[in-house]
This record gives sequence, C-alpha cells and structure tokens, in this order.
Amino acid sequence: MQRQGSIGDSAVIRIRATGGVLLVAHLAFVAWLTLRPLDVPWVMPPNLQPFAGIRADLALGWQEAARHIVEGLALLAPLGVLIPMAHGRISVSPLGSLVRTVAAGALISLGIELLQTGVPGQMVDIDSLLLNTVGVALAHATVVPAARAWLRRRSERAHRSTVPQEEPSQGRTPTIPRVGIAP
Repeated sequence: MQRQGSIGDSAVIRIRATGGVLLVAHLAFVAWLTLRPLDVPWVMPPNLQPFAGIRADLALGWQEAARHIVEGLALLAPLGVLIPMAHGRISVSPLGSLVRTVAAGALISLGIELLQTGVPGQMVDIDSLLLNTVGVALAHATVVPAARAWLRRRSERAHRSTVPQEEPSQGRTPTIPRVGIAP
C-alpha cells in the first residue's frame, strides 16, 4: 500500500528548495567575486597553457602556491554538494551523479572564465578552470555519497515504522462451482 503525501515527499521538497536557494546564493556570490571590475594599473596576459600559473605560483614559494591552489579549489567546491542537493534524488548512480555534477561545475567555471574576458582587470586563466572543476569533484566525492546513504537509511527506517503490517491469511478463498449452461 502506498501512501500519498507522506512525510518523505515533503522532506524531498524541502531539500530541493534549500539546495536551489543555496545554489543561487552561492552563484551570485561567485559572480560578484569574479566578475567585478578591478582597478589595477596593468593586467597579466591570459593564461591558456595548463599548469603554467600553478608552476609560477610554486616558484614564488609553497605558501603562496598553497594559497592560490586552495582558493581555486574552494571557489566552486560548494557546487559539488549544492547541485545534487537541488536535484533532490537519493537513489541515483554514484558515478552518474559525479559525472553530471563535475560536468556542470566545469561548464559554470568555463562560463565565468569566458565572461571575465569582458571585465576590466580580470584575466582568463585555464588553471582556475581546472582547479574549480577538481574542487567540485572533491566536494562531491567526499560529501554526497555519505549524505545519500544516510538519507536512504533514514528513509527506510521511517518507511518501516509507518507501513502497516498486512493481516495474516485466513485460508483459501472459496470458489463457486461452475455450472454448465443448457443448450
């Protein structure tokens, strides 16, 4: 017996709504942070060679490199959790979810990099695209599978406690003997 309007359905709606609101808020913050014009006397040329910026940061010292790498990883990392949260499903393929989320994070990062071409003081950097994408993948891989497993266990426990037990069988169902029809 399936119950309509169960508590699980409203929880999914709340999770999706919260995920959607947090996703929009985070994307607005990222847009403000990365797409605002900077007042600088000169701008570096675009970095279109993968890992060239990371190598340049490493040449400045491990502390500077670590700061730039962590900033690149952390900028879009919340998307690794917020995109599946806004999707709202707990029973999906873990690999499929990871691929969809990383692809969406990469496309969002690419969009930001392309929009930066028209913003004064901002430059395009392929390394930030790579770091943002890896940050999304790491956040998704560390949080989402455990959270979905916890939600599935919680849902199964709630479902077991609310499903009424079926009545025991009372024997065979009586049958009516067939009577032939006269010609």
